[in-house]
Amino acid sequence: MVACPRGATPSRSSCSRAEGLRPHRDPLLRLIGLFKLVKGVILLAAGVGAVYLSRDGAMDTFSLWIGGLPLHPGNRWIVQPLATLLAVNPRTLRAVGLGTFVYAAIFTTEGVGLLLGRHWAEYMAVVATASFLPLEVYEATQRPGASRVLIIVLNLAIVLYLLVRLRAESRRAAG
Repeated sequence: MVACPRGATPSRSSCSRAEGLRPHRDPLLRLIGLFKLVKGVILLAAGVGAVYLSRDGAMDTFSLWIGGLPLHPGNRWIVQPLATLLAVNPRTLRAVGLGTFVYAAIFTTEGVGLLLGRHWAEYMAVVATASFLPLEVYEATQRPGASRVLIIVLNLAIVLYLLVRLRAESRRAAG
């Protein structure tokens, strides 16, 4: 909880106004907010790309552009995802783009709220991050990999940290 500004009476309303205006000083909370904001921006870019590629003729233009890049044909990290992308029909791309916009909005809202020190953003981050964990665990069981496990561990650590932080704030407010 943020202390009341110097010279303010410690009434509930003055402290609430001060808390609403001052960002948290917790560097880990800021790091989580930045992480969420970066994820939101990346998803926004992916959504724009998916919607753009769903337009008529965009896939042909994209294919020509990719064909002009000096990519090694045997590089599976580049060629396989591009081949998969080029095989997706426009309707599916639009659906993926719109779904990606929803996730981008959630992550961006969380990130901005955490960076601005909004208490509601901590609750939102706990609920949203925890709600994605079962899907992430399922994905990790279907296609195991170190990066998937790292994402699960990171998101679980974020949820646990925020829960401990919220509980401590609740105890301070009550006591």
